[in-house]
Amino acid sequence: MSAFIQGYTLGLAYVMPIGTQNIFVINTALTQQRSRIWLTTFCVFFCDIVCALACFYGVGGIMQSSRWLQLAVLGAGSLVVMWIGFSIFRDKSTIEGDEGKSELSVAKVFTTACFVTWANPQAWIDGSMMLGAFRTSLNGADGTRFIIAVCLASLSWWVVMPTVVSLLQSRINNKVFRAINIICGAIIMAYGAKLLVSFVRLSAVMFG
Repeated sequence: MSAFIQGYTLGLAYVMPIGTQNIFVINTALTQQRSRIWLTTFCVFFCDIVCALACFYGVGGIMQSSRWLQLAVLGAGSLVVMWIGFSIFRDKSTIEGDEGKSELSVAKVFTTACFVTWANPQAWIDGSMMLGAFRTSLNGADGTRFIIAVCLASLSWWVVMPTVVSLLQSRINNKVFRAINIICGAIIMAYGAKLLVSFVRLSAVMFG
């Protein structure tokens, strides 16, 4: 299998599972005007590829060489992820017509996109382990083709997913929207709890 195909398929598998980025974009696609949907998509894509490039070209090695850094990221990150999940779980926002929508500011869109990407330890830990591992097995042009394909996979997902959600918006009522928030919030809180368990286990290994 070519490095490009490996990168594209891995990139999709990495970005598609439900997470804070996807929830943020879905909520935006359901509640914001199209101008803000595309702005959100661009900001999340930008943050996503910055994270991927950092993981591929260096963070993986740093985190693998420092258990203290892993411990700090797991501890703080687990609490952040659980708080994000709880915030989504209790959110009772409703879907309104275009004339009733409260438009997010550009600063709010960008800071939230950065937060849901870079404050999520899943992005750094999983990304560092996966992309870092491929980095060690690919050299020169193959490595370049691989990471370009990862970025293109990210672009594909962040363009297609919110477009589909936005087109189906008329079929999604407030009850469905609330159910989406409950389910997604619960999933993210569970992931945060899982990270906290990993933090406890790593602490036991280091201090036991």
